[in-house]
Amino acid sequence: MSNTINIEVKNATYLDGYRLSIAFTNGKNKVVDFTQFIINTNKQALTKYKDVSNFKKFKIEHGNVVWGRNWDLIFPIHQLYQGKLQ
Repeated sequence: MSNTINIEVKNATYLDGYRLSIAFTNGKNKVVDFTQFIINTNKQALTKYKDVSNFKKFKIEHGNVVWGRNWDLIFPIHQLYQGKLQ
């Protein structure tokens, strides 16, 4: 695993479906596909993100990509950096 302790998300751009292009503070960029996570979630609070218009409402806060006022959805930086969600 890459050392991601000091890496943060600098910017994220919606691509299509459930994919984002994420730029990190060390200059690297990754395309992250959230499709399997979003489609397979059965957590009631997260099912609203199956609607792409809600998925698109992400923001960057404190160096991470987050969804929802109370960070309903957030992923570890190392997973985003690797481009693989677990």
